[in-house]
Amino acid sequence: MNRRRLLLIGWIVLGCLVLAGLLTSQISMNSAIADSEGYQELKLFTEVLSIVKRNYVEEVETKDLVYGAIRGMLRSLDPHSGFMPPEAFKEMQIDTKGEFGGLGIQIGIKGGVLTVIAPIEDTPAWRAGIKAGDKIIKVEDEPTKDMTLLEAVNKMRGPKGTKVTITIMREGWKRPKDFTITRDIIKVKSVKYKVMDDGIGYVKISQFQERTASELEKALKELKEEGMDSLILDLRNNPGGLLTAAVDVAEQFLPPNRLVVYIKGRSGERSEYLTRGSRPYYDDLPMVVLINHGSASASEIVAGAMKDWGRAVLLGVKTFGKGSVQSVVPLSDGSGLRLTTAKYYTPKGISIQNTGIDPDIEAKLVAKDENAHAVIREKDLKNHLPNEQKPEEKEEGEGREVVPLKVDEEEDTQLQRAVELLKGLKVFREKPRAGN
Repeated sequence: MNRRRLLLIGWIVLGCLVLAGLLTSQISMNSAIADSEGYQELKLFTEVLSIVKRNYVEEVETKDLVYGAIRGMLRSLDPHSGFMPPEAFKEMQIDTKGEFGGLGIQIGIKGGVLTVIAPIEDTPAWRAGIKAGDKIIKVEDEPTKDMTLLEAVNKMRGPKGTKVTITIMREGWKRPKDFTITRDIIKVKSVKYKVMDDGIGYVKISQFQERTASELEKALKELKEEGMDSLILDLRNNPGGLLTAAVDVAEQFLPPNRLVVYIKGRSGERSEYLTRGSRPYYDDLPMVVLINHGSASASEIVAGAMKDWGRAVLLGVKTFGKGSVQSVVPLSDGSGLRLTTAKYYTPKGISIQNTGIDPDIEAKLVAKDENAHAVIREKDLKNHLPNEQKPEEKEEGEGREVVPLKVDEEEDTQLQRAVELLKGLKVFREKPRAGN
């Protein structure tokens, strides 16, 4: 019997980060069979297919026509559903390992244009000078207009040592420019850590992979041995990843049997994900979680659980706002569907779809004109799903929200605020209290 895999997809990272889930559930045999109500429409489809095959000016392959029709069908849904040809489906299954061949850029679609969210540091795209906010006009001289994220990923990823040319239009430029980039093996470290001032531990999780929870467990153990007595968990610009990894990360800060997240599909059936107590947890550490517009999907699950249980103070700006779950369904020819099948909710039952998670303490980074790019969130994506708990409202105000392309640690005011907060808490706790 076929099995499906649930995903939490934030942005698609070229060459690696098609964020796949390992949570499996069974699909009934008739799930891939059209219901009787669709037979008349299927008859119409076969009529058109037959006409095109017989009469189109050039000979076309039936498989290409069917694949094109499926792409169009999925494209009419939300931005996270899509069709994966066999090659793309196979690569997606590899991507969760955190090692891949490609360019190393995160992309999204903004205003119908393929747009760079951010290059991954020390990757071919980063070394070539690709910047956040760049518009990808063409890939190998093929226009990207109406190209899906998945199609763009499939065209730009490939074996190490091969080259791909992308045409970039950047704000302030008079004309587009071609970048020919040599693909490489991209290894993304999901957890980085160190001890900062006064015993404050710092952990940066860049994405949620298969190894993330175990890497975090190792990091926390080493930080504790180095004298850590408080913690900053940095989830900024974390596009998401594995649902199971998010739960396994959260359980290292929450007691056993605590609800981390639950999901509901169209039927309304609720599936809960609780901490299991299978790893050491640090419920005694004062904790600040850093979030921003780039904190999406699985990182929003962790942030939402920390906020709802009062486990940490959230500092930064509103998160991306992706509250949907995708199922990956393998098809008979080796291809696959990535289909949005559920929404997820925080422990208090809150949907963050389109709305994101608000920080407890708002702290913005100031962007200079020459070092800024526009913010993209879920609500900006075409065909995004609505939030049934909160009707979407048009935002008032002039101008667009911009953030720095890159922030050095000495200019990272959000991180500095988190350090000051933990230091202040330590001073308060150590302050002698007057007797009664």
